[in-house]
Amino acid sequence: MTESKKKSSEFEREPVPEKNLRSWKSFLGMYAGEHAAGTEFMIGPLFLTVGVSAFDLLAGLFFGNLMAVISWRYITANIAVRERFTLYFKLEKISGKKLVNFYNVANGVLFCFLAGSMITVSATAVGVPTGMEMPKLTDVMPNSITWIIVVLVIGGLTTWIATKGYLMVSKVANWMSPFIVLAFLACGVVASIRLEIQSFSDFIAVWGKGSEPFPGQIKYTFWHVFLWSWFCNAAMHIGMSDLSVFRYAKSAESGWTTAAGMYVGHYMAWIAACLLYALYLKSPEAIAFLSEGNAPPVAPGPLAYNAIGWFGIIAVILAGWTTANPTIYRSGLAFQAILPTWSIKSATMLAGLLATIAGIFPAFAMKLLDFVAVYGFILAPVGAVIVFEYYFADRYGVIKNYAEKTKIAFNKSVFFAWLISFVIFFGLSKTQGVFLSFLTLPAWLCCGVIFIILSKIYQKNNLS
Repeated sequence: MTESKKKSSEFEREPVPEKNLRSWKSFLGMYAGEHAAGTEFMIGPLFLTVGVSAFDLLAGLFFGNLMAVISWRYITANIAVRERFTLYFKLEKISGKKLVNFYNVANGVLFCFLAGSMITVSATAVGVPTGMEMPKLTDVMPNSITWIIVVLVIGGLTTWIATKGYLMVSKVANWMSPFIVLAFLACGVVASIRLEIQSFSDFIAVWGKGSEPFPGQIKYTFWHVFLWSWFCNAAMHIGMSDLSVFRYAKSAESGWTTAAGMYVGHYMAWIAACLLYALYLKSPEAIAFLSEGNAPPVAPGPLAYNAIGWFGIIAVILAGWTTANPTIYRSGLAFQAILPTWSIKSATMLAGLLATIAGIFPAFAMKLLDFVAVYGFILAPVGAVIVFEYYFADRYGVIKNYAEKTKIAFNKSVFFAWLISFVIFFGLSKTQGVFLSFLTLPAWLCCGVIFIILSKIYQKNNLS
């Protein structure tokens, strides 16, 4: 290996060397920036459209985000600092090359769609103060050449940063996150002033005891908010995707830095966005939508621009950008695991290209909330395979890294554990109308238990 290759290596197929480990400060800005994203301007208003009460919103968000932080600290980061492998290479050791390739394709493509929606959000903000013809977030197809050019520019810049590797992604997030956080705070303050909120009771009155959900929405309770906020990032923590990030951490204590994303990003930003939307609901435009039985639209750019002007526009652009950067980086790692002869830079460029193409089509942003729930539900159980092997393999006589040690390309225990858990609980959601986030944890636990049982049986038969 040449010296230049050594310097550019992301250690995608080997443990991260000790000299490359980073302190908790390296992760703080990254998580604050990634989770104080342009999508928070879209997610926050959701809680008003579903008629949730003030108590259920505040308590549900607090405890749901707390559980997410605990999941990152004691599950993801704990295993990451001991193994120091990417999710994809670790899964290959357990599952085999053929099976993990299927997962990597699905994961990489889904990450590209997620990054594409972030690019869409950023590009949407560009057109608000400039008068550029641009599609609405409810549109499926682009409606102008100018829109496509803006997306290509933002996507290209985002991809360029992601190709520089984890350290550059982390630095950019640390530089931009204070600006983004300040913008969310400013939006919340401005909206509060315009809503004439002067006390906590006035604040509570914005939501009150809740209301009937908007047309096409279901009623949210404490448990809906709690579980949705816990598992909206399920693919990252219990799904173990952030093994790829925390493998650089000096200690598992760095897992606590995710609180910056959960409470500054999710908690504060979602509430600030709620206030912006509450303000918008008092406008003649929103009242007209409601009178016709339609839910008023949610657009990040206009919401921020109407509150804090150019500051809001820049914040929306950067917020989408800082989320797309690590997402494209993760996708690049997934593609590189499929194409080991490719450099991580080339794989990341492929991921960035797909994300940019996805960003041209507003449909991906339009379906973001549903996409995030389904995405987490599909991928989280795969993380259970890693977790249950790590903690229970020795206790129950299961061979760790079975595919690597036996040279098999397709570990049936992993495949059937995921398939059975998915069919049972996704089927339950569809046939019984159960809120999908209610079933994410049961599906995860089910997959882990079945994996251990099948591994015990399968390995015994093969070794006998």
